[in-house]
Amino acid sequence: MFSYRHAFHAGNHADVLKHTVLIATLDHLLEKEAALTVVDTHAGAGLYRLDGDYAGTSGEAADGILRLLSDKKEPPTPAPVTKSASKKVAPEAEAPLADAIARYLSVIHDFNPKGGARVYPGSPFIVQHLLRDHDKLKLFELHPTDARTLDANIAQLEAGRQIAVLREDGFGSATKFLPPPSRRALVLMDPSYEMKTDYGRVLDFAAEALKRFATGTYAIWYPIIPRPEAHDLPRRLKTMATKTGKSWLHATLTVKSSKITTDASGETHRPGLPASGMFLINPPYTLKPLLAAALPQLVERLAQDRHAAFSLDSGG
Repeated sequence: MFSYRHAFHAGNHADVLKHTVLIATLDHLLEKEAALTVVDTHAGAGLYRLDGDYAGTSGEAADGILRLLSDKKEPPTPAPVTKSASKKVAPEAEAPLADAIARYLSVIHDFNPKGGARVYPGSPFIVQHLLRDHDKLKLFELHPTDARTLDANIAQLEAGRQIAVLREDGFGSATKFLPPPSRRALVLMDPSYEMKTDYGRVLDFAAEALKRFATGTYAIWYPIIPRPEAHDLPRRLKTMATKTGKSWLHATLTVKSSKITTDASGETHRPGLPASGMFLINPPYTLKPLLAAALPQLVERLAQDRHAAFSLDSGG
């Protein structure tokens, strides 16, 4: 159960989707003065080096955050002057970057002030970067190596009692912080799903959390892979939200086909993670229009083949 290390996948297309949604959600929740508690059930190491051995081995960031950052258009050349009218012909205007993507990239830039993305912040560091002094952050991580690294990374922030790092099972312990004293919370669930039981545990945790704190915002990331549990999860979350009378939002980003291919030499090639989704219960009302503008641009910029696509649905 401890084989998964997010350092190999940091900054990939799934992180782009997850953190774009996370930042847009936090920005809305932090508009109110009352304290916010954020709970991350699977915090990971918190901070990653994209020029290190782990990220370099997989190279996944190259088709995620690094592609977004390198997708810079050359400044437009001066428009030609026509002989007939002696007026400049304006070049076709490029669509501006969607607000949610621009905001995401600005946060990444905050961790890389010299440009590029040598450092990639995981959810704990993104959240802490945005929180105010009176907000709280509860981080859960069981992986022994990642938990030690998370402890060391968080210690550098000198955030005191604002952040609690717990070497406990987030699914088994995180509900103890619900409801928080301020009765405002965002709970992020993003396990590795390497074990099939993670899908069921997400559902069980979400059901228990809603019983304890019905007005909290719950954000669930999941991989879209050829596994029945992966396709059942959003459907069952939608049913749960509908039965409890809660609003919901479901966004997915596909960058390539999930089919296993065989080359001319007979060697089999697995595609890696082709898509992922974010399902939110009690999402901010501002989130859907932001994603409606952002997701088509993410498809355009992160597509790896003709199967790239997105979906966005909501209810309640």
